[in-house]
Amino acid sequence: MATTAQWWDGARPRTLSASIAPVVVGSGAAAAAGSFVAWKAVLALVVAVALQVGSNYANDYSDGIRGTDDNRVGPQRLVGSGAARPKTVKAVAFGCFAVAAVCGLVLALTTAWWLLLVGVAAVAAAWFYTGGSRPYGYYALGEISVFVFFGLVAVIGTTYVQTGRVTWPAVACAFGVGALTCALLVANNLRDIPTDRESGKRTLAVVMGDRGSRLLYAGLQVVAYVVVVLLAVTVTPWTLLALLSLPLAIRPVATVLRGTTGRALIPVLRDNGVAELAYAVLLAVGLVLA
Repeated sequence: MATTAQWWDGARPRTLSASIAPVVVGSGAAAAAGSFVAWKAVLALVVAVALQVGSNYANDYSDGIRGTDDNRVGPQRLVGSGAARPKTVKAVAFGCFAVAAVCGLVLALTTAWWLLLVGVAAVAAAWFYTGGSRPYGYYALGEISVFVFFGLVAVIGTTYVQTGRVTWPAVACAFGVGALTCALLVANNLRDIPTDRESGKRTLAVVMGDRGSRLLYAGLQVVAYVVVVLLAVTVTPWTLLALLSLPLAIRPVATVLRGTTGRALIPVLRDNGVAELAYAVLLAVGLVLA
């Protein structure tokens, strides 16, 4: 039986910034539009975190039963290590999806019915990333899904459920946060290139190769900070506060660009997450001050 610590590790806490950051920024954009609604922001946060944790457990289950995690470089997974039964991990994943579905239903019923379709698509994307007979995460499509659901959908959706409209700051912020979340996945898959290639898991990192993945990681960071400057020009100079997070982003970028491999890349996930959260908070503060 897996311990509490093992279940916590299975939730992949180093990456939870990917679900928190878009809700923070989306709420900042809603506040800038004069329509911040606290209880909707909280529900949006629960939806985002529950979807991510559910996706992480679903990934643990699906990769585990396929044998993809048999020779991991990174932290051990629940199913791959034999710490938990596959059916238990799968049940926990769907329990997380259920929590997200209930909270999402409340948001949809109080905002717009078509958001239910967005919710169904989000749950499907979380499961079929590595689940099903042809998981799209095995065909270099993971980053696209992350950008869409943890960038565009999460940020713009958070703003929409509070304001009832799509705003330019929300759209711009969605690109910035989406880029940083994609960078998180690129770093994770860069670390796993050898084992993923051996197991037949063709992530974008496997397709692009080591050097291409490192350049992509750095490029995504650049995109995020270009968004900050763009917002400063088109919305308010206060968004330049987000540049204060740049020193936090330099460390993981430097680690990736100097050719670090294997387990030595694990701290990059933590550092990227901290930088992304700081970026989101400072960007949201700038929008509120506007």
